[in-house]
Amino acid sequence: MHEHKVVAGITQGDINGIGYEVIIKTLQDPRILEFCTPVVYGSPKVLAYHRKAIHIPNFSLNSIMSAKDANPKRANLINCLDDNVRVELGKSTPIAGESSIIALDQAIKDLMDYHIDVLVTAPVNKHNIKRKDFHFTGHTEYLQHKLNAKETLMMMVSDQMKVGVVTGHIPLSEVADTISGELIRKKVELMNRSLKDDFNIREPRIAVLGLNPHGGDEGLLGKEEGEIIKPVIREMRNEGMMVLGPYPADGFFGSGLYRKFDGIMAMYHDQGLTPFKALAFEGGVNFTAGLPFVRTSPAHGTAYELAGLNQASPDAFRQALFLACEIYRTRKQNRKMTKAANNTSDVKNES
Repeated sequence: MHEHKVVAGITQGDINGIGYEVIIKTLQDPRILEFCTPVVYGSPKVLAYHRKAIHIPNFSLNSIMSAKDANPKRANLINCLDDNVRVELGKSTPIAGESSIIALDQAIKDLMDYHIDVLVTAPVNKHNIKRKDFHFTGHTEYLQHKLNAKETLMMMVSDQMKVGVVTGHIPLSEVADTISGELIRKKVELMNRSLKDDFNIREPRIAVLGLNPHGGDEGLLGKEEGEIIKPVIREMRNEGMMVLGPYPADGFFGSGLYRKFDGIMAMYHDQGLTPFKALAFEGGVNFTAGLPFVRTSPAHGTAYELAGLNQASPDAFRQALFLACEIYRTRKQNRKMTKAANNTSDVKNES
């Protein structure tokens, strides 16, 4: 009996950025087909434009009407766009934003209908995707809404570390008022569960960072550590979770202490993502924990300044595709083990 090959839905992202370049460079490697069946949601016209711009003459995708028709021996493409769509390399345009959402929506529908197994998203521009019916600040928030997930966690993943953030895409001026013991608990519990279920780490060690410089310096530079963060860490430790901190962020990363933990919970976006990208930018992956389906993305953005120059590295996108398939298989295996354990328990109870 052959093992099921993961069907990986890939969205084109911003058509004026480096999304198509990293997709093409990733799918050029025929070894990709050994572990997944790629299905790109985009446009053959836009693909051809980018292929020509980066001087890759011998590359094509198998055109299909539906993900159900995907050829497991080829990388496939579903045309989501009108043929009149205009590519303007390196520019943020309304049609680029509209095209991003059209491809994403079709992929989400196929994901929910189980025509694809995982979702890998090429970068979008948070400004040009905004419209009257799209008030979300990015992929993470939109997917949480569309897939009816109660809580999600943006988790940046690399070989060196896994970093989550308590507050994500909000202004820095709103962070302190948003931080609460309840929110920290929700995010840490979600990270703990994901490390177990998605990464097979049995007893995760999680570090929680402080909010203020020097961890508040005993209240001199801020009271959030003493009044909010420390109490909730104590509560979670008393419940058996290996949660430690709060650690001052600068010394935590500078001293290499991050290497001793399975997961790191930062209080806000740049506190976690700046050191992560400094250490793991080329191969970093953005994974959305808490969704009922697996979604990953490269840790970089649209990189308009590189569009069409054949200078974009596909490493992060390739890692995003690998990780999505790996997590899918891990979840599938864990479900089998849980089902087998439950069946064994039922038999014992009946005897």
